[in-house]
Amino acid sequence: MSETVEVPSKTRVSIDWSSLVKKEDWWAVWLGSLILALASTRIVTWLPKIGGWTADPTAAIKATDVPYFILLGLGLLALTSVATIPAREKVKGYLAGFPLIFLLAFLAFLLSSQATIRGWGLENVLWALVFGLLISSVVGTPKWLQSAARTELFIKIGLVVYGAEILFHVILGAGMFGLIEATIGLTAVWYLCYLLALKVGLKKSLASIMSTAVSVCGVSAAIAAGGAVKGDPKEVSYTVSLVLLVTMPLLVAMPLIATALAMPDAVAGAWIGGTIDTTPAVVAAGQLYGSKAQAVATVVKMTQNAMIGLVAFILALYWALRVERAPSERPRPIEIWYRFPKFILGFIIASAVFSFLLAPAVGDGAVRAVTSTTGGIRGWFFAMAFVSIGLNTNFKELVRFGRGRPFIVFLAATIADLVLTAISAYALFGGLFFPPPL
Repeated sequence: MSETVEVPSKTRVSIDWSSLVKKEDWWAVWLGSLILALASTRIVTWLPKIGGWTADPTAAIKATDVPYFILLGLGLLALTSVATIPAREKVKGYLAGFPLIFLLAFLAFLLSSQATIRGWGLENVLWALVFGLLISSVVGTPKWLQSAARTELFIKIGLVVYGAEILFHVILGAGMFGLIEATIGLTAVWYLCYLLALKVGLKKSLASIMSTAVSVCGVSAAIAAGGAVKGDPKEVSYTVSLVLLVTMPLLVAMPLIATALAMPDAVAGAWIGGTIDTTPAVVAAGQLYGSKAQAVATVVKMTQNAMIGLVAFILALYWALRVERAPSERPRPIEIWYRFPKFILGFIIASAVFSFLLAPAVGDGAVRAVTSTTGGIRGWFFAMAFVSIGLNTNFKELVRFGRGRPFIVFLAATIADLVLTAISAYALFGGLFFPPPL
């Protein structure tokens, strides 16, 4: 005869403080915060830069800057290698493979600075992904290099640093109009993509990651959503590949379509900023249309980017309370804390500190000087992350993934996003009902 033992609903949950030095999310917070602190105190004020070139790539780099690029690579290696210490068996592989990751990122920056390529807006992260894919698909990624291909660590650090660039008073420069457009588009497109994905039989985790990517801000949102729902890394990598696959044609096509439709600058900018999923591509597409369109597109995209934290929190909440909760289980607030991506917490704190403390104290000019430096560092982390995505992705598997269903869903959601955002851009920025804000 068995005896049923009732477990009290309120159990004492002990906090594992060791996660502060063992978990990748926390290392992203600590290292991202360190970068922001070094830049804010002006200990780090300058990075070597790759200039433009036409036929001779050596013209893009000053001979005197070569040692500084080497020093930059060694500095990033020293900084990030600390996060590999908890996984001791991977430290040697990381130290051996990181130089190649950095070199491929460097080549991606160099190629994207070529005059024709830069004119088309083909950004460095695209070439970083291509370089990684070529290695993984042609010769295969060796094990020693796999240890250094830390996609999530790189992009999480980059996102924490990126938080400093999301200044609330700049976002509100478009008034409530930019926020309204971003909210309407985000909500409608997210649900449409999610429901379509479930309809064709995709997993809820993949559906959530894809929906967040297409409705919020592409790559960064996909990583955040993957952390919130504890999704399969392959689902995140596939979604990131979809984002880039769809973004490149839109970058060229949207300014052409806006010109053909004679869209006002503000409307075109709001349409571009609310639809294209990566910030550099938004800037490039806006620039192709005009300076005013670029300014509006950038503000609208920044408004979407600011919503990463909110969407990640809602996903973590929904997953803890609905998706993974047993029918008889009472949800605990601590579960939401465990699930919430800690690097998003770092992103939110960085944005709040720079918006409400640093900007009022030292002024926008000084903040822009700081974020100019941190933005350069962020760019390197994102480039290395995309190299790593390519190294961890097999192109043949990418083509076969989900038998094409995720691609069809993502494409359908993107088309819906184009239509809905165009309507809201005309309504809010076209002066149809009230004076346009910008």
